[in-house]
Amino acid sequence: LLSFLPEKNNLAGVRHILLVLSGKGGVGKSTISTELALSLRHSGKKVGILDVDLCGPSIPRMFRVQDNDVHQCDSGWVPVFVDQDKSISLMSIGFLLEKPDDAVVWRGPKKNALIKQFVADVAWGDLDFLIVDTPPGTSDEHISTVEALRPYKPLGAILVTTPQAVSVGDVRRELTFCKKTGLQVLGIVENMSGFVCPHCSECTNIFSKGGGEELAKHAGVPFLGCVPLDPQLSQSLEEGRDFIQEFPKSSAFPALAYIAQQILDGMSQRSS
Repeated sequence: LLSFLPEKNNLAGVRHILLVLSGKGGVGKSTISTELALSLRHSGKKVGILDVDLCGPSIPRMFRVQDNDVHQCDSGWVPVFVDQDKSISLMSIGFLLEKPDDAVVWRGPKKNALIKQFVADVAWGDLDFLIVDTPPGTSDEHISTVEALRPYKPLGAILVTTPQAVSVGDVRRELTFCKKTGLQVLGIVENMSGFVCPHCSECTNIFSKGGGEELAKHAGVPFLGCVPLDPQLSQSLEEGRDFIQEFPKSSAFPALAYIAQQILDGMSQRSS
């Protein structure tokens, strides 16, 4: 009889899973994951972030919880909560390293095993969204993440690019990955789309403009919007100030709020 009982499912209370992907490093996947989580929380949603960038785990630092430890409970690992309301919870290898400067020098199988463990053994509880922050590329970790998550929920991918042609080219390969793995693309976000001057608030396009929108049109997927570079927001992260408090005051906030609303609208359409 016991063999027919379902295994414990720590994702049973998670309503939607979003993968944040890009074929290129340095386009701001972790920043977009963080800002998207905060935007969804502003809409009254409960959000988790699973950081599967095992070699460059930056999510803990963005939320100023890099010194926290992960604890065990009956269902597995308890994620780290970033606020009193427990409206945003995190899991990252960054919480499991003995020293913050430790490098993860692992071959593929060991990385894949940890990703599967992260998917199966984190006690997320009830979440409206689980955002999965991935490393750059289309390799081992991505295949393991998609395969481990596929049985649970309707998965959707958000692709992040910067405006230049070199970035757009790499993200085009990520679109091919999504097609090959049967992953639905919810849309493309163009990050670092202009620089907002902290003195006069004028927006200057440092990295050209419009590459993300052009790619979305060419690929036949939604273009979710442009997110500007806000130096004051970046500075708050660098100086360890409260990014969570400063985010709603930033020039990136309206853009992210708009993107979050489109995701919410798209999810409600899929549910109906």
